[in-house]
Amino acid sequence: MCEYCGCQAVTAIDELTREHDLVVNLIADARTAHTAGDADAMAVIARRIAEVLGPHTEVEEHGLFPALADEFPEQIAGLEAEHRRIEAVLGEAADATPADPGWPLRLLDALNLLRAHILKEQDGVFPAALAGLSTEDWEAVEAVRARAGTLLRAAGGQ
Repeated sequence: MCEYCGCQAVTAIDELTREHDLVVNLIADARTAHTAGDADAMAVIARRIAEVLGPHTEVEEHGLFPALADEFPEQIAGLEAEHRRIEAVLGEAADATPADPGWPLRLLDALNLLRAHILKEQDGVFPAALAGLSTEDWEAVEAVRARAGTLLRAAGGQ
């Protein structure tokens, strides 16, 4: 992903970026499963994406976004609304493959939104955070990460 601003030198952003990278790979897997007509595989992948996004979203919404909300209220509100839309579609597969034959296309739409969302964060939020957050803000982000955890370490640091 993004490497032009140096924001990945900050541990919190590096972890968020690596989670984005993992999710982008999973999105590709979901598209492959869709092409193969494998809704069950799509559901498994949706659950994996939701697993990665759980702690990721918590770090963003309870650590990073609050520090940026005063300066960028509309953008942050929009990103949070996109989180809810994506979570809703992923959540449809939380327990099993959805029976609704329209779900695979809804998932692809949500994953397209997620891909665009990731680019907004990589190209807008993360550089803005690097430029604008104080030491105290970064400490707050790190505290949320400590509470939320990460699946990167469990996934072998992917």
